[in-house]
Parts: sequence; structure tokens; C-alpha cells
Amino acid sequence: MHPAIQGLLTIAFGVGGCVGYFYFSNLVLDRVIFPARGAHIARNIRRANMIRPWLFLFPALLALGLYLAYPVVETLRLSVTERVPGGGSEFVGLANYQQMLAEAKFWEALQNNFLWLLVVPAASTAFGLLAAQLTDRLAWGNIAKSLIFMPMAISFVGAAVIWKLVYDARPEGTDQIGVLNALYIYFGGDGPMQWLTIPFWNSFFLMMVLIWIQTGFAMVILSAALRGIPEETVEAAIVDGAGPFQIFFKIKVPQIMDTIVVVWTTITIVVLKVFDIVFAMTNGQWETQVLANYMYDKLFRANDWGVGSASAMVIMLLVLPILVWNVYNARREMR
Repeated sequence: MHPAIQGLLTIAFGVGGCVGYFYFSNLVLDRVIFPARGAHIARNIRRANMIRPWLFLFPALLALGLYLAYPVVETLRLSVTERVPGGGSEFVGLANYQQMLAEAKFWEALQNNFLWLLVVPAASTAFGLLAAQLTDRLAWGNIAKSLIFMPMAISFVGAAVIWKLVYDARPEGTDQIGVLNALYIYFGGDGPMQWLTIPFWNSFFLMMVLIWIQTGFAMVILSAALRGIPEETVEAAIVDGAGPFQIFFKIKVPQIMDTIVVVWTTITIVVLKVFDIVFAMTNGQWETQVLANYMYDKLFRANDWGVGSASAMVIMLLVLPILVWNVYNARREMR
């Protein structure tokens, strides 16, 4: 079957199935379980209305349970078990976690993840805020925003391939197709550099890819927040003699601080799960390993589901406090 036809059929059956579910479930509820007739009509209508919201929530709850809750529970189970010869598994307690903590690659991955956490959210948010402020003052600001946001439409692997070409190094004496090496040699460099093999600094070269992608996201959200600032506060600051930098840092930034924090934490979650960029550009070599790549190596290369699942639980534990904090802030703002 042609993929386009298959996609259309999937959409048709998916939408039709949802409509059919909601229609027939309400029909059964109103006519079979709690019929709106007889002596108890008022009580039946009240009970039906209490159950009806759960009918609409059931598909979402089922999907969350099947694709979110179950994998978490199963990963936790796998992290405390070990395969035995002949098939099956046995409970080993925290042995997988002890093995993971004893490996130098795990600590390298954890250290690099924290380095990414320090640099990427801060740089992406700062560049996004700067772009949002500057493009709002330009006649061709919308075009600039479109260009800055464009990397968001590229997959992480696609972006990694683009930047791998930027860092590409050809033998000395040949034309360099890598932009960075071409500039390096043009400005007097001794010869082409293998940028992605330089320990410590190569992590920053990888970070540039994610910063390039996430700056557009930060810019769009922060631009909307800047437009929501009351003009009266800015006009009052101008009347009081405030300069452009004072208006920006003392008037605008404090008023959008909640949005800045949301953008920062959202990018932080992305950073904790970063995998594609490292996998496509260095595959964790030259001291660029991160937790998600370490987990992949253990699960699918070493075929060690115990240690791989343990590293997955570490990633989840790092992400969980940020998610809880975001939900708490969202609920506080809705009050």
C-alpha cells in the first residue's frame, strides 16, 4: 500500500474511531447504564454527568498508562534484575546501580550532562531573549524571526549532520569544506583542526548545535512575553529618564521573569535527554559521552539491560524535579 494512502486511512480510522467511541459510550451511558427516564431520572442524570468526563479522559489515561507509566515501572523492574543463562531474569537488587557507579564512562557522561545543563539553557535563553528584543524593533523583524526559528524545523540528526560539515577537516593542503577550518586557516591558523576530537572543548562544539536549535524556541516564547508588557511601564521609565539598557534590564526583564524561567526549565529538560546530536557527531567518543548515549550503548550494544535501565532511571530522576516544579508553577499561576 502506498504510504500516502496508508496515512490517510490511519487518519480516517483514527478520527472515526474517536468519534465512534465518544458517541457510543455516551449512548450506552445515557440509555443503558443511567437511562434518563423513570422515577429516578434526576439521580440518573446526575450520576451520568459525574461519569461523563471520565469517558472523555479514558483514552488519554489509557495512552499515558500504556506509553508512560508502564515503561517507567518496567524500566525500574529491569534495573534491579539480570538475565540468566537459558532465558528469564533474576532479582539482583542494587547490583546494576553499583556496577554503573563503578564505571568511568558513567561519571564522564554525568559530568558532561551537567556541563550541558550549565551552558545550553543559559545561552539559548539569553540569545533568544536578545533576538526577541532586537527583532521587535526592526522593520524586517518578522523575516529575521523566521530565519532564527527555522532550525526548530530541522531534526536533531539533521542539525548534527549540518554542523558536522561545519566542523569538517580535510587533509592539509586541500580545500577545506568545513566553514570553521576554512576561517581558521584564512586568519592564520597552522592547519586544519579536528575540532570534535579536542577533549573538553569538543563538548562545547556539540552544544552549539542545540543552542542553534533552541534559540528559535526561546525567541518565540519570549517575544510573545515582551509584547505583553504594558506600554505604560515603559513610557513611565522613559519619562523618568531611563536609558535603553535600564528599561530592558530593570523594567522588561523583571516583568517576564516567570516566562524566562519556564523557557529555561523547558530547555533544561531537552538537555537532560540529549542523545541524537552526540550520537550522530561523535558517538560519545573523545570524552563527549552523555547519559542518554551511555544508556543506548548499554541497552543495544552491550546488551546489558540491567545497567542500561539503571542509567535510564538516573535520567528520569534528574528530569522529575524539574517537571514537578514546572507543574507547581503552572498551577500557581492559574490560581
